[in-house]
Amino acid sequence: MTTTEEATMGTTSALRHGTGSGPGEDRDRGEGRFGRIARSPLGWMTVGVVGVGLVSVLTATGPGPVPVLGAVAAVAVYCLVMRRVARRPTPEIARSGAGREALPGGGIGPGFILVSALLITAFGGYSFSRAGDGLMSVLRTAIAVQIGAAVTEELLFRGLALQALEQLRGSRAAIVITSLFFGVAHLGTPGANAWSGLAIALEAGLLLGAVFLWRRSTWFVVGLHFAWNTTQQLLGIPVSGHLVEGLFTVDVHGPALLTGGGFGLEASIVPILIGMALAVSMLVLAHRNGGIKSRRRAGR
Repeated sequence: MTTTEEATMGTTSALRHGTGSGPGEDRDRGEGRFGRIARSPLGWMTVGVVGVGLVSVLTATGPGPVPVLGAVAAVAVYCLVMRRVARRPTPEIARSGAGREALPGGGIGPGFILVSALLITAFGGYSFSRAGDGLMSVLRTAIAVQIGAAVTEELLFRGLALQALEQLRGSRAAIVITSLFFGVAHLGTPGANAWSGLAIALEAGLLLGAVFLWRRSTWFVVGLHFAWNTTQQLLGIPVSGHLVEGLFTVDVHGPALLTGGGFGLEASIVPILIGMALAVSMLVLAHRNGGIKSRRRAGR
């Protein structure tokens, strides 16, 4: 073989290797347009919302441990979508360290609700009396229902929606959009109106989103959300408009701006102000930790 022939064959081989298809490229071609759409942030968010949402609808109001089983199923669906469709790791829901994240989150939730309830009571808005229901039955029901609600809602809004929108538009836009949608999602509950939807967006959507950006842990946010709802239920305060069986019954007095009216404490101005103050603090911590991503950084 001449030197010219060797050079020609070497160039041809290099071109073949440089422009040819490896296993990954063959797989991408085989998936076609649908596969590329599904792997986009809006694509895997949609697939995940449908999957986790379906689990929530089927299990949220089930008897006994059904909501807890639904939460386990929702986590499995979330992991499957993220790993197989989005093709990204899921450190935000890693089993290792889940307890260490959930416990401090669970400490913030009761503090938030108890301080809000005490302030409303001090201003004459609430008075409490002991309910006659059994302690253990109320606890079992509250824990099962609120675990299911906290896990599925956080997977939907912070795990899927916030992370997908963050990748597209950055952290700031993502937290604003998901907070608004969180408020809108609660408009269908009993006693809801435009004010209660805005209240939920400001105190809960903003705070839970800020906590996620700070900790980057679904378990921390789930712990906060679960403890928040459970504390309300045990106090006998409506949870986002839903009348609940608690350890106490609450009598409401005074203007709805103070008490939240029929929607419950979450439509009161008191937790709105507290929640926004906490959210700003969490966002400052997230910024210091590098948790606030610009559109360019998030899209990488």
